[in-house]
Amino acid sequence: MAKNILVLNGHPDPRGERLCAALANAYGRGASSAGHQVRRIDVGALDFPLVRTTDEFMSEAAHPAILEAQQALRWADHLVIVHPLWLGGPPALFKGFLEQVFRYGVALSPPGAPPSGLLKGKSARVVVTMGMPAMIFRVVFGANGLKSLEKGVLWISGFKPIRHAIIGEVETAGPRTRRRWLAAMERHGAAGT
Repeated sequence: MAKNILVLNGHPDPRGERLCAALANAYGRGASSAGHQVRRIDVGALDFPLVRTTDEFMSEAAHPAILEAQQALRWADHLVIVHPLWLGGPPALFKGFLEQVFRYGVALSPPGAPPSGLLKGKSARVVVTMGMPAMIFRVVFGANGLKSLEKGVLWISGFKPIRHAIIGEVETAGPRTRRRWLAAMERHGAAGT
């Protein structure tokens, strides 16, 4: 069954030669070839303000790029997030984008209403790239940056299931390994998972 899929490239560098961009391209290519409808947002290409107060976070977004992203999020059946690991978590620009998009009234029930994730019925895949070995991220660091995104943003908003891929040692990987990563993303895209 065809899905509406939103692919978020969370790398703050908008250049297309970045691995995150290539992984997002591969996922989108696989999804499109299988008949899924795909929208993509490259966060590094956007210019938006950061949320600085509780009042801002509790209010409706006003910036056109954020409103467009919220519309795409509501449209999507499946969300794919691709981002690098910087200082143990998503880059600041991508975290700022998530704070803008996943506001009360969009992802979470408004204040005063019973707590509820407003994006139930949607699934997600998070792809994290990093310089360190993936096993070190999992075992030594407990994959905490990934867990906070999965639980503190996606799960609380109603996403289920949430799958992930941790891609380590990206700076030292050879062309064969990179082709394997891209082929895996293309397969996930075709499957809509």
